[in-house]
Amino acid sequence: MSRVAKKPLNLPKGVEYSLNGQQLTVKGPKGSLDLELPEAFGLKESDQDIFVTGPEEQVALRGTIRALVGNMVTGVSDGFERKLELRGVGYRAQMQGKSLNLSLGFSHPVEFTVPDGIDIETPSQTEVIVKGIDKQQVGQVAAKIRAYRPPEPYKGKGVRYADERVIMKEAKKA
Repeated sequence: MSRVAKKPLNLPKGVEYSLNGQQLTVKGPKGSLDLELPEAFGLKESDQDIFVTGPEEQVALRGTIRALVGNMVTGVSDGFERKLELRGVGYRAQMQGKSLNLSLGFSHPVEFTVPDGIDIETPSQTEVIVKGIDKQQVGQVAAKIRAYRPPEPYKGKGVRYADERVIMKEAKKA
């Protein structure tokens, strides 16, 4: 039995939602997000809380929808961010207009075009911060940047998440 499906969603100040048929729109200070709810599901409001309603036999899907709506509320009020670190000699990141230039040890620089709805900052040459209101999009963009040069297990060089722990292998013995 899903406990997530029973938890209420608190709406922070400045966040509003509207439900047109099955189309949910959440608006807040940082922007607005849309979600198409499945047929048998809806929202019920009581005081400042929102509950996801739906068939009793689909409690797991109801919990998933509640988590998605919760991420939308958090995104439009606070936003999401993902930090990446570049480790390796000569590995650098730099923003130029609407694209991120990466020097990752290849013979050519890698140019990543930033999609709409995402902001990328480079506080230092070895740090990249991906920000946005859509949690799925922020995670996907961070994963794409990391995929250019994932951390390798011998020296740990590459692009890694700030909280990622890379398990190092022992060097070969003669």
